[in-house]
Amino acid sequence: MKLNRIAAAALLAALSVPAFADVEHYTVDPDHTYASFEAPHIQAISYWRGKFDHTQSGTVTLDRKAHTGTVDIVIDTTSIDFGMEKMNKHAKSADFFDVEKFPTAEYKADTIKFDGDTPVEVDGQLTLHGVTKPVALKINSFKCIIHPMLKVQVCGADASAQFDRSDFGIAYAVPMTGGQVKLQIQVEAKLDDKPGPTH
Repeated sequence: MKLNRIAAAALLAALSVPAFADVEHYTVDPDHTYASFEAPHIQAISYWRGKFDHTQSGTVTLDRKAHTGTVDIVIDTTSIDFGMEKMNKHAKSADFFDVEKFPTAEYKADTIKFDGDTPVEVDGQLTLHGVTKPVALKINSFKCIIHPMLKVQVCGADASAQFDRSDFGIAYAVPMTGGQVKLQIQVEAKLDDKPGPTH
């Protein structure tokens, strides 16, 4: 009888504790994570392509069993690079990104869609130029490996999105160029030893 009471108490205690093992916490590797973009030049006679050279910080969590997760990545907008210094200077000015006033852009999400145990889309909010709007990221590829040098699990992804820059208050020359921007993000992140509850 006493044994039954002890077993029942142990079972009740186990059920009251959140499950920790299923949540994976990752820290984004800024040296292998870049946001690049493509936008039309005057009436789309050509396309300008550039990237942000510096990812400031980033974290990702995944629970593949529950099909949930979060993303939080901060980009240094002052690191914008078109490969042309004159264009870089103009892009940093108040006509475009106004980097003195808005030195970072941030993408945050708490909804990740899965196909099986593989994430395929992220529904999040992009904060750019001081404006926050919903932007969905399509995950074109996703893979995790044991890194041959770091000897820890590292996951990488390639993601893409499209948005209108005028929605974020960056409307310079939109009537002449159009406002559509294609965004590409390459990201790598290292698994951390940071357990957390799944509920």
